[in-house]
Amino acid sequence: MESILTVNGLRKSYGNFTAVDNLSFEVKKGEIFGLLGHNGAGKSTSIECILGVKVPDGGDIKILGMNSVKDRKKLFEKVGVQFQESNYQTKIKVDEICKVTSSFYKNPVDWRKLIVTFGLSGKEKSLVYDLSGGERQRLSVLLALIPKPELVFLDELTTGLDAKARRDIWKYLKMLKDNGLTIVLTSHYMDEVEALCDRIHILKKGKTVAEGSVSDVISGASCNNLEDAYLYYSGEEIENESI
Repeated sequence: MESILTVNGLRKSYGNFTAVDNLSFEVKKGEIFGLLGHNGAGKSTSIECILGVKVPDGGDIKILGMNSVKDRKKLFEKVGVQFQESNYQTKIKVDEICKVTSSFYKNPVDWRKLIVTFGLSGKEKSLVYDLSGGERQRLSVLLALIPKPELVFLDELTTGLDAKARRDIWKYLKMLKDNGLTIVLTSHYMDEVEALCDRIHILKKGKTVAEGSVSDVISGASCNNLEDAYLYYSGEEIENESI
């Protein structure tokens, strides 16, 4: 299967602190790939380096065969990024933010069709501020899809949502995967990761501690579920027990 994203030997430090230490993985076309780790594990720095927002100290990154730093303008049209809700102007209307986002791209998807697909019909004139948490998250995915990307990054997409809203988001992500979209997902909800991800990569202090399919990671830790396996690999269980 074709690789959409390859990361080889990625390194990034801030002074004497190593945020990412020799990270390597690949993401296959059409899969949902989970990049996991507790706060400070190196997820955000890794993604920022992958997207060309930060320049790595070492390693090689290829997105769709292109260099994420040198070819950033070309990749702008091919990669979608879900922005955190706090980055929105809450006093802007749904149709206004869709129009503004569309204006950034040469051949955007018709946002009106996405409004229907994501169950936001009738909300076009609503302020983003007035949407429910689930609606705002669906809007954030919608905006990431406007450039018609081949790869999309979704960061902690369902944090703060109730169980029904989270599962509604899962349904939309599965639909996107079925349509051929490749997704890189970060999440602290292991039931979500288990339900959605084809393969996962767990980081601890900037280093890889586990990778593979969900079942491989679970069996590798001799656990019965991903939650326990994640705690085992990340060391959170030991740290919490010592408190």
